[in-house]
Amino acid sequence: MNKEIRVLLADDHPIVRKGLRAILSEVTGITVVAECADGESALTQIVELQPDVAVLDIDMPKLDGFGVVRELTKRKSRTKLIVLTLHDQPEMLQAAMDMGVLGYLLKDSAMLDIAAGVAAVAEGRPYLSSALTMRMLRPTDEIEKSPFADLTPSERRILRLIADGQSSKEIGEVLSIHYRTVENHRTNICRKLSIEGSNALLRFALQHKAKI
Repeated sequence: MNKEIRVLLADDHPIVRKGLRAILSEVTGITVVAECADGESALTQIVELQPDVAVLDIDMPKLDGFGVVRELTKRKSRTKLIVLTLHDQPEMLQAAMDMGVLGYLLKDSAMLDIAAGVAAVAEGRPYLSSALTMRMLRPTDEIEKSPFADLTPSERRILRLIADGQSSKEIGEVLSIHYRTVENHRTNICRKLSIEGSNALLRFALQHKAKI
């Protein structure tokens, strides 16, 4: 590598950040300049430090990864972006690409893909997790549309917390938002999923917990 690649890592799980940093620290020419645990601090640090590449978890508290991407686009940031996610649905990948994201890494293979992904994206080349590339090569009629396709990353995160049995107040504390905001999200989720009834959303979340 001819030029040092300065990288920012943003993920609310310290173990994930530690693992990614450990791998990148062994690659000559790549330096991790900052770590962040939420989207708001990631946005602040990216604007201040202007790293070459930022690795953003899609599901982060305060501001999700897509929210950070949107803000950086408004500011015409030159930092190239990689999103890190559990979501392997084609529609999520397309949404990221439409927003100008160059890298899309699945968390279950991120430790294998991170070094190559950072190197590629720093040069302006798209990079996808190998597992996701294989999925995208499947015939279109074999790919079933996810029932969660219309949910935003924040709504999916809230749905997972609902599946864990957490109340709106508890979810608000986890995500650092007012519980009334959580209630609004719940209403939107029910509308998008065509769910009605007092406990219908909880039953749906429990039934689909493994896929959310």
